[in-house]
Amino acid sequence: MMRLVKNGLMYGNLYRVSSPAMVERYNRAMEHLTGRRTELTEFHIDISGFSPEIGDELDDIHYLNPNGCNRQFILLSPEQKTGPLLNARFSTSRTIIRGYIDQNEEQLFVLTARDVVVGELVNSVLVLKEPKNLFYIRDIVVEADTLGGHAEASSELTGKIDRFMEEEDAWWDDVLISEMIQLARQTGDIVRSPIKLTPQSFTQKNFYTSHFGGLYVFQDVSQPACISVWADKPGDDLPVNETFSLTDPVAVAAFLSVNGLVEPLTNKWVPNSLSIIKQKLDFIAIDTAANAGEDLSHVSRRDLRNLTRKYHDRMPDEYHSLRQVWLGLKAGGKLPKVPVTDPAYFYLLRSQNHADRDLVNMLLAQLTPLDFRQLFICHKDAFYAAYKTWQDQKRTYVARFLAEEYMVDKVGTRAELFGPEPAMDADYVDLGLGRNVGPWGRIPSDGDQDRYDDEEGDR
Repeated sequence: MMRLVKNGLMYGNLYRVSSPAMVERYNRAMEHLTGRRTELTEFHIDISGFSPEIGDELDDIHYLNPNGCNRQFILLSPEQKTGPLLNARFSTSRTIIRGYIDQNEEQLFVLTARDVVVGELVNSVLVLKEPKNLFYIRDIVVEADTLGGHAEASSELTGKIDRFMEEEDAWWDDVLISEMIQLARQTGDIVRSPIKLTPQSFTQKNFYTSHFGGLYVFQDVSQPACISVWADKPGDDLPVNETFSLTDPVAVAAFLSVNGLVEPLTNKWVPNSLSIIKQKLDFIAIDTAANAGEDLSHVSRRDLRNLTRKYHDRMPDEYHSLRQVWLGLKAGGKLPKVPVTDPAYFYLLRSQNHADRDLVNMLLAQLTPLDFRQLFICHKDAFYAAYKTWQDQKRTYVARFLAEEYMVDKVGTRAELFGPEPAMDADYVDLGLGRNVGPWGRIPSDGDQDRYDDEEGDR
């Protein structure tokens, strides 16, 4: 795994905590939330304040996430927002924490200058004992304040100021004035420097969770379903239309189709479909060559062609089906029909451009594990688990490819593979080429690079 760490493909963009003052702040927050402290004098933390070094020290990677359903967080600085969320149990958790920091960034900058901010993603479920408990998790509320309670004190002081200004006899209320003075000593001048953390509520309807072996829950679609990663179905007592497993390709394909969640890569409006499919073929060829013991440490494009010829007869079924589609696209003729039961079927799909695009591409990545690039981009946990099982030759190639081919242009690669970002507002100019696409190509948003930079090493 050190190859991934050295290339910034794992534990990337963590926030470094090294000064004694910051370490002590972290310890006070950690003791407040967990009753424990760290003996480390330097460590790194993710967007939630979780430290992999402290997790190793305590032999508890979930010390900020007891029972795995109410994530706690420690904010030493708003700069943590570009970090990944390690050991995430829900696919929505990082989005919630990042959104909360963005919404309150100015206030958090002021508060973390004097104290540490602690908080929690609160929902009504404390322990998940069976899959149907997941459906009780609807609204997630972010609660946060400094250890000194500055935000709460500021809110209380604001109320007392309003009362002082509105009540006729407030000038003679010594108790009220005394209380205001005491609170002001804690909060400072809230008239010139108001302190208010805006609460955030997030409705969790469609998500992935690593609980119960891995489940995809889709509630906000026309035909709701719960899909398990493994062969076992999640149960028939769930409040959805269907329950099935990723090992049932017919059921998965029908669900994705009836809900309009995916589109074929072979559609004429998908640019660069030829190159996308060709790269998938190359990734499958690399896997076959690695399993045969080939040295892949310095593979050029010419070497890759030679390896493809050499191992053509040993390629898996998905390779041959994908190649027939690629040849048909290249020739501009009629494309061969790829049935749902064909191993290549899901390699020819990507998510439509909707709010759950990342979730659907995450599901597709798990169905197409030989496409290691999509697996890395969309499902870090599955990628790291698969990486451990690969031949060392493939590990070397994959780490080098991702560092040299993907990391140098993450924005462009994602736009090519998955299309433009899903719509986030109603007001935009459609130039006839699709959302966020202009005459000379995709128009990147201000937050694109942050988003792509902060996700490497996620979970």
